[in-house]
Amino acid sequence: MATQKFRTNAKCGGCSAKIGAALEQNGVPAGGWSLDLAAPEKWLTVDSELAPEAIVRIVTEAGFKAEEVR
Repeated sequence: MATQKFRTNAKCGGCSAKIGAALEQNGVPAGGWSLDLAAPEKWLTVDSELAPEAIVRIVTEAGFKAEEVR
């Protein structure tokens, strides 16, 4: 699995739960993602074979912004 990192606009635990549920509904295992709400960039780290564009789409459809960090 590839580890991918994204900058998000998530702000709270509720945001994290919505993003996590969306990722898990699209095949990312429960332990396959994390969201660092303490960091100013609100880093989302995902271990998945999904394309970065797919992860951005999933997060966007959940109501949040995501930008891949390369």
